[in-house]
Amino acid sequence: MTKEKSNIIFIMGVSGVGKSTIGNLLSKKLKIPFFDGDDFHPESNILKMLKGEPLNDHDRLGWLQTLNKLAIKQLSMKGCVIVCSALKEKYRDILTANIVDHSKWVFLNGSFEQIKERINQRENHFMSSDLLKSQFDILEAPKKAIEININLTPNNIVEMISTEILKKSEFGLFGLGVMGKSLSRNLANKGFNISLFNRHVKGVEEDVAKNFKNQFKELSTSLPFDDVTSFVNSLQKPRKIMLMVNAGKTIDFVIEDLLPFLDAGDILIDGGNSNYNKTKERFHYLKSKNIRFVGTGVSGGEEGALKGPSIMPGGDKESYKEVQPFLEAIAAKDVNNLPCCTHIGTEGSGHFVKMVHNGIEYVEMQLLAEVFVLLKALGYNPDQIADILESWKESTNSYLLEITIDILRKKEGTDWLVNKIMDKAGNKGTGNWTTIATAELGVPSTMIAAALFARYTSFYKDERIAASLHFVEKTTHNLNLTTEDILKAYQFARIINHYQGFKLILEASKSYKWDLNLSELARIWTGGCIIKSDLMAEFVDIFKTTDNLLTNETIIQKIKSLKPSVKKVVSECILNELAISSFSESISFLNSFAVANSSADLIQAQRDYFGAHTYQRKDDDSNKFYHTNWINN
Repeated sequence: MTKEKSNIIFIMGVSGVGKSTIGNLLSKKLKIPFFDGDDFHPESNILKMLKGEPLNDHDRLGWLQTLNKLAIKQLSMKGCVIVCSALKEKYRDILTANIVDHSKWVFLNGSFEQIKERINQRENHFMSSDLLKSQFDILEAPKKAIEININLTPNNIVEMISTEILKKSEFGLFGLGVMGKSLSRNLANKGFNISLFNRHVKGVEEDVAKNFKNQFKELSTSLPFDDVTSFVNSLQKPRKIMLMVNAGKTIDFVIEDLLPFLDAGDILIDGGNSNYNKTKERFHYLKSKNIRFVGTGVSGGEEGALKGPSIMPGGDKESYKEVQPFLEAIAAKDVNNLPCCTHIGTEGSGHFVKMVHNGIEYVEMQLLAEVFVLLKALGYNPDQIADILESWKESTNSYLLEITIDILRKKEGTDWLVNKIMDKAGNKGTGNWTTIATAELGVPSTMIAAALFARYTSFYKDERIAASLHFVEKTTHNLNLTTEDILKAYQFARIINHYQGFKLILEASKSYKWDLNLSELARIWTGGCIIKSDLMAEFVDIFKTTDNLLTNETIIQKIKSLKPSVKKVVSECILNELAISSFSESISFLNSFAVANSSADLIQAQRDYFGAHTYQRKDDDSNKFYHTNWINN
């Protein structure tokens, strides 16, 4: 059962705006306790103000910390209203320490002359009008607060505040597909007040949001809509709307549908698998309209979205701070109980790293499929292969290894279900995008490309069957391999895969000036996501000292010890006509990369011969370019 969320309502503003009056009235309306921050000033502060001396930050620190302790205590009950000047951002940070997600700010604002007149009419108040100017001088207007002009009557002000707090949702979820529904339940389970939207298509999609709300107890306080205007108006400002719709043109259509109802400063979060280039375009397009855009990668599938995914938000830092409490609350937690969510960078960086995450995922899946092929060729059935993989968990565990074990043990009747599944692997585009990106950036992410092409090859089922009749010479296999050989080859290939993936991210960071943090990225990929693994956890510390895995001594020694096994596995498979493109590419890449002098010298000479593309010389350190007339001696 979901506990109703409590909040601390801070009413702020300079002296004389009516904080105590409004606070008292609001607490009675909401039926929660009221506390006047002035009552908690130590005697030394009161004496100083009676003398007409303004308080300094040292004077305020203990007082603000006392109010923070009060707020935390009241939050454990049913919340409260606290009035406090809170003129600077750093004061408000102290007041909301450890309770940011449960704090609401009301900013009572008015002119200097209006407030001065009020103060001069007061009796027995230790804040003289002479000190008012010092408060205005240091006032930093809050960026995220319900701002109310004090020209209104107290009752009208209280009505506006209560309406904003009680009837407006904190967060909107647009699109109730599989992921949208799971994220909605996750948000509701964390105590957030949310609005839900799903389109109305007569006879096809009717009352989706309403029916979804009624299906789960945690959604009892959520607001369901199938009308865009009502949905947008149900949200607190600045509005925070997460779009969970299909990538591509659908996102653009949804944005255009929402724009007429949005206000400057509202935030749209694209939580789908959008292409990072389109995210960059949308980021700048919406910026021109004063709407903020956060392209956000979400990994973990349906279960992860419900229980805690890995979240990769990209956008400007200030926008992230607005959505941070929501995204970090629903994210998975790492071994140190930190959220597997961090600000990735600006523009399309969040969707870029999610795209590469999926590219790495393609390879990890392909490697396990090739392990399955190898172990079947050694004569093991799926149950026995599952047992072998179970034993691997101690040294090389991962989410994908675990689900592969479950898959191999699943039976339908007397046969294993995996044997009945058509061997045609689909894809949704992210592997394709990653391969395009690696080509555009000139980065040799060869294993991602190989894994993608393996899926493409699988789709030509009829042609593969026909080709097998003509070109397969071996119908039985005689592999001189052990399961240990295969394990070590698997471990080798996974290191190379991750090296290539992170290298692609690094080069994109340099090219687009994103300043990505590889260690932090590895950290948020240790929980919630599809590629979480023990190996990923090792990279967190490694990337704190280097951005190149192949320069780390531990990785170097691992590769050296594992290399003989992958060479043996690949050579045996070639001789036995077994397709293991990802294993083969892992050692092929290292062989071509770890070489002081490559065959590219001849290629460059060929380019110069037919195209006058020039070349540089090894015996000239000046980087000068040369051209040769190759026909004449």
